[in-house]
Amino acid sequence: MNRFRTRTYGKWILAGEHAVLRGCPAIAFPLTTRSLELSFEPADQPLNVEFMGPHGMELNLLFYGVLENALKRLQITEPLKGSFQVFNMLPIGAGLGASAALCGAVGRWCEAQGWIVPEQVYEFSRRLEDLFHGESSGVDIAVSLSGQGVRFVRGGERAALKPVWWPRFYLSYCGQRGMTSDCVSQVKALFETDRKLAVQVDAQMETAVEMAQSALLNSGPEAWGQLKAALDLAAECFQSWGLCSGPLNTHMRELEKAGAHAVKPTGSGGGGFVLSLWQEEPPEWKDKLLEVTEPK
Repeated sequence: MNRFRTRTYGKWILAGEHAVLRGCPAIAFPLTTRSLELSFEPADQPLNVEFMGPHGMELNLLFYGVLENALKRLQITEPLKGSFQVFNMLPIGAGLGASAALCGAVGRWCEAQGWIVPEQVYEFSRRLEDLFHGESSGVDIAVSLSGQGVRFVRGGERAALKPVWWPRFYLSYCGQRGMTSDCVSQVKALFETDRKLAVQVDAQMETAVEMAQSALLNSGPEAWGQLKAALDLAAECFQSWGLCSGPLNTHMRELEKAGAHAVKPTGSGGGGFVLSLWQEEPPEWKDKLLEVTEPK
C-alpha cells in the first residue's frame, strides 16, 4: 500500500440548501480555516487509527463506518494493515461539511492506493456521504475537495465562482446540532402534504441563488442591497420548511438585534451554524463569530 496525506475543507452554503437535491443551483464556499487532515502510513501490523484535533474523537465511529463502506464498494476483503492519523477541526452535525470532508479524504486515499482513478474520486466520495444523509447532493463534496467557491447543480454544473468583492460574512453556532437526514426528510414531507407550497419554496430558493450570485459578481452600489435581499429570501425558505425553531431561531434573532443585516442557517437547518452579513465589524459578538475569509 502507498503512503498518503491529504487535506479537505469545511464548507458553508450561501444559498441553495435542500432545493439543490431537486436540480436547483446552489452557491457554496470552502471554510479554509477549518479542515480535516488524513494521513496513512503502511506497515506490517494490524490497522491503527489515531484521532487528533479539537473534534477528532467525534469521528471515532464515523471513520470506521466510512472506511468499511469504501472497502465494501471496492470489494476489498483483506484486512488493512498500517496506521491512519485523522486531525479534525470540523464539528459533526453543525452544517460545516464534516462528513463531506471525511468522505472526500477517504475517497482520495482510495485513489492513492490505485483502487479508483482520479476522475472517480468525486462520485465515489459522494456515494460514501449517502451513509450520512441518505441522499447526498454532492455540493459539500465539490467544495471540500476543490477548496474553491462553486456554483453547483446536481448531476451537472460544478463551476468555480470568484466574487469581484467580498462582504463581511460571519459564522456562529446556535448551540444545538441538527440532523441532516431528518431535515431532508422534513422538506420532502412538504411535497406530500402541500406540493404547491413545496414547489414555490424551491423556486424561491433558486431566485435567492441567482440574486446572490449576481450581487457577488457586481461591484456596483446596488450589490450590497441585492445580496441582503437574497439572504433574506433564502432565510424565508428555511422558515417555510419549519427548520428554524428553538435555539436556532433564538440565535438568529439575537444576531439581528446585535446589528446583523441578514441572517440565515447554513447547511440543513434545524440547528448548527448560522451565516450572518454585516456592514461593520461586530465588536459585541466578536468572540462568538467566525469571520469567513475569501478563498484564495
